[in-house]
Amino acid sequence: MTERTGVIIGIDLGTTTTEAAVYRNGKVEMIPDFDGNIAVPSAVGIDDRGNFVVGAKAKAQYVLAPERTAIEIKRKTGTGEKIRLGEKEYTPVELSARILDYVRRYSEAWLGETVNRAVISVPAYFNDIQRRETAEAGQLAGFTVERIINEPTAAALSYGMNHLEEESHILVYDLGGGTFDVTVLEMFEGVLEVKASSGDNRLGGKDFDQSLVRWLTERFEEKNQVSLKGDIFAESRLKTAAEQCKVELSAQESAVVRVPVLAEKDGCPLGLEETVTRELFESLIAGDLTRTRRPVNVALSDSGLHEGDLDMVLLAGGSTRIPAVRREIRGLLGIEPSAAIHPDYSIAEGAAVQAGIIGGAVETEKSLVMTDVNPYTLGVRTTDGYSSDVMSVIIPRNVTIPATRRERYYTAWDDQDTVSVQVYQGEYASASRNHMVGEFEVGDIPLAPAGKEEIDISFSYNQNGILQVSAEVVSTGKVSSLTIDMIDASLPDEKSAEEWKKSPLAREFRSLIRRAEKAIRLASAGGDGESAGELETMLAQLKYAVMKEYRIRAEELEEEIREYLNSGEENNE
Repeated sequence: MTERTGVIIGIDLGTTTTEAAVYRNGKVEMIPDFDGNIAVPSAVGIDDRGNFVVGAKAKAQYVLAPERTAIEIKRKTGTGEKIRLGEKEYTPVELSARILDYVRRYSEAWLGETVNRAVISVPAYFNDIQRRETAEAGQLAGFTVERIINEPTAAALSYGMNHLEEESHILVYDLGGGTFDVTVLEMFEGVLEVKASSGDNRLGGKDFDQSLVRWLTERFEEKNQVSLKGDIFAESRLKTAAEQCKVELSAQESAVVRVPVLAEKDGCPLGLEETVTRELFESLIAGDLTRTRRPVNVALSDSGLHEGDLDMVLLAGGSTRIPAVRREIRGLLGIEPSAAIHPDYSIAEGAAVQAGIIGGAVETEKSLVMTDVNPYTLGVRTTDGYSSDVMSVIIPRNVTIPATRRERYYTAWDDQDTVSVQVYQGEYASASRNHMVGEFEVGDIPLAPAGKEEIDISFSYNQNGILQVSAEVVSTGKVSSLTIDMIDASLPDEKSAEEWKKSPLAREFRSLIRRAEKAIRLASAGGDGESAGELETMLAQLKYAVMKEYRIRAEELEEEIREYLNSGEENNE
C-alpha cells in the first residue's frame, strides 16, 4: 500500500480545464504543467501512433481528430456511458485517471518530490456514484484520495483563509464548464459553516457553447443547403469556434466566427463566417440562465436565509465572466457579485488549503474549522399501506454533517420475521426513483401481528462520506448494521488490496506482481525508500486496474513496472 507521507496537493478536476495547487511556506501555489500551463485542458486523446495525449496536446488534436479525442469527460461521470477513442471504448473513470495521472506527473516534476496524496474537488450536487468514480479515477492515477471536497466549499475556503476574522453570510455562485453549484455559508470566528447547497449537474458553459453551435449550424445549413447532422469533424470545429467566440464576447460587443472548411458540396469546400453580437449570444443562452434561478432559491430556502441576509456573493467558475451572468445575479439577489477570488483557480486553491490542513502544513492559528452538509436526502424504502415504494426520510438534504438520526418503523404483515433495509439517496417521494446505495436484512424478528414489532433504524453520516446504518429489533435488542462508503476514496488496505486475485485478469499479472512485491521488500530493506515508494505506487495502480478489469491500463502498467525492474537489476550488476 502507498505510504501516506509527503505533500498533499489539491486538484480541481473540471469539465473544461483541470488545475492543481499546493499549500506550502504559508501560502497556496498553483502548479504548472510541463509546458507552463496552469489551466490544463481536460482532454484525452490517442495520437496517430497509438499513444495517449493529455491536456493542451489533446485539445489541439480534437479539431483534427475528434474520433480519437475526448472532451467534457466529467459530464459522463456516473452515467455508465463508454467513450470511444478510435477502435476502443473507455470508461469516464479510465479517461479521468489519465488526466489525474498527468497532474501527478507534472506536479512531481515541479515540486521535485513524490506526489501520491490528493484532495480532489467535485460539484456539490454530485451524487455518491459520481463522487465514488471521481475517487476511483484518483486511485487509478496513483493517488491516495485524502478527501473529496465540494467545489463551492473549496472556493469559500480559498477566500476564508485570508478573512479569518470576518463574520458574514456568503453565497458561492459556481458556474463552470459543465456544472452549476450554489452554496450558502456562514463565516464567524474562524469557522466556515455550510448552510445549504443546491445545483444542476447538466448546466454550464458547454451548454452556452452548444446554443451558439446550434445557431451557427442553422445559419450554415440555411445558406448552403448542406446538412451537418452526424458530421463529428464539423461539430468539433464549431465547438472550438463557439468557445472562442464566447470568450471574446465577455470582453467585447461582437466577435467574428470563421471556420475556413466546414463541409463540402459538389466537391467544393464550404466555410463559415458569421458576426455574433453579445446581444445575440445573450438571447441564445437566456433559457439556460433562467435555469440557474431555481438552485439559488432552493439553497437560500434550505439555509433559512433571504437575499437581504447575504453579505457577499462569491463567483467561481470561468462562465461567471459572462456579463449576462453577473446581471442575472444582480437582478436575482440585489447584490453586486464579488471578484475577491480567482474564478478559475479558487477551487484548486481551496482544495490545496484543505490538503494543507490535513497534512499539517497550515498553522493551527491560521486554520479554518469547516463544516459541510449532506447535499442529498437519505432514507429507506417503506410501505404506507397503499404503496411499498415510499421513500422514508431519515437524514434530509442540507443537514450539517456529521449527523446522526433515528426513526422507528413497524412490521408490515402478520408473523413477519425478516425486514429488508434498503437505503436510498435522492429527492423523489418514490424510493425506486432514487438511487439505492445499500441493502441488508434484519432477521429473527419475533412472530407477532402486523405493526406490533418495532425496528429502530439509525443513520450516522460523517464528513468522510461514511454512512453507518443500523437496525435494532426493539423487543429483542438484536442489531444488524451496514457501513456504506459513499466516497470510497482510499486506496485498498492490506485486506482489500488482495481483491485483485479474484479478477479474471489475475493469472496474467500474478507473476509480475509477486516480482514487484519482492523488489519493494529488498529496496526497503536496503534503505532505498525512494525506489520502494515509486514501485509501490505503480504496483498499487496495477492491482487496482486488475481488480477493476481495466485491461489496457493494466498492460501499460505492466510494461512500466517491467522496465523499472529491469533497469534496477541492470544497475545492480
